[in-house]
Amino acid sequence: MATHPDNLRARLEDRADLLEATRLRYRALRGMLAAFFWKERVRSQFELLLEVARTQPEVDATLAALKRRAAAEGWPASAAPMKLMREVERLREDVRRVAFKRLPAEGRPATLGEALLKLEETVLEAGPLLGRHIWARAVELLPRNLPELRAACAAAEVFEHVFKRPAPEGVLPFTVEEAEALQRALPLAETALAALWQRLEHFDTRGQVKGFLLARASRAPQRVPRSGPELLLHVAFWRGVAWARLRALLEERLAPVVPADAEVPALLAWLAAREGRSECGAEPRMGGPGLFAPEAPGTQPPTRRLRGDDSRTGGSVGLRGVGVEVAGEVRLLACEAFGEGRAGLFELAAQLAALSRERPVGTWDEETAWARLWNAAQRARDEQGEDVERLRDALRLFILLRGQGQTPARLFSPERARVPTAEIGADAGSAVKDLPALVHAARAAAWRGR
Repeated sequence: MATHPDNLRARLEDRADLLEATRLRYRALRGMLAAFFWKERVRSQFELLLEVARTQPEVDATLAALKRRAAAEGWPASAAPMKLMREVERLREDVRRVAFKRLPAEGRPATLGEALLKLEETVLEAGPLLGRHIWARAVELLPRNLPELRAACAAAEVFEHVFKRPAPEGVLPFTVEEAEALQRALPLAETALAALWQRLEHFDTRGQVKGFLLARASRAPQRVPRSGPELLLHVAFWRGVAWARLRALLEERLAPVVPADAEVPALLAWLAAREGRSECGAEPRMGGPGLFAPEAPGTQPPTRRLRGDDSRTGGSVGLRGVGVEVAGEVRLLACEAFGEGRAGLFELAAQLAALSRERPVGTWDEETAWARLWNAAQRARDEQGEDVERLRDALRLFILLRGQGQTPARLFSPERARVPTAEIGADAGSAVKDLPALVHAARAAAWRGR
């Protein structure tokens, strides 16, 4: 039974909006490509060209599906949806014909979408007819609807959300959930920006546009970005802010170990979980969870709710580099960025930095702290490199300085030093390379210093 014409529009659902928008785009694009100065017309409407190319596979699939449905259900030829489909098909053929006409016969693409992208490259490589100012050229080279620019803007939105707000000193400016967003945003921003700069290098052979934008990339945006170059500068600025803040935070928490850029995303969620920054808004305890201040009986800190199957708060399922709770401590798991030994090295550095920086709050189990140091050193005992040497030097320094007092509030602080004796200097053992052995010697020095 044929469907009533009044109901055909409803049967198309949202595909009617797609076809009507495509009809308008095809008409405008056909006029641009048929003009005498078609390159100049296209140059001023790159966004339209890219939008048609981007949606072309969806339009082709929609037309094919609707034609099959119309034939199966017997839609009348005089119905408005049928007229719309026929008109869109006719305009598509017109655009295909004129687009292929503007391309050389050799190496012509097979589909309309590929042909439009080829036209974009042809126009950009030809350059403007009478020359343009640098900013106008940048607008041509960076249409707002470039997929890479959209991806970069999505990453910049995360950076701005996290790092634009003020944060108390000594506290991570992001929660576990925001750390997960940063894990995705950091590599996305790097990949997208690299593609955008490469695009500028490819089409701007003299390098004027890229140099012009790079000189302004560190300036804070003064208004809401609208054009493609403004969006690129917005992304570059907040990407720079994010990396500067993250490097400072990591230096404070992991010194003397310096993580590589590729390792940073996997460390963020672990640090946030370790300091208790969950979506419940709990404040972190100084020195990290479980290091200094066990909770009162019957209570648990936010980080101790982390489990391997709890992706919501940063368990090993949901976040790369965050492990399960082990003996009251959030462990750092090996991942693609670093292996088991490197993860242990980060854990050891975080423990040393916390014990050097913060004062214990409440009841504190010193043996537990030394046991965690030793366990982390066991994981990292086979690691080599400058980071390992710096950690060894930090442990040897403590052995030489060894703390004093009944409560070692700052185990690795030179402020608690006394003049070293020959016996202590012998314990330092410059020839000792094994990290667990150095931790054991440091513990013995701390006990002798009481």
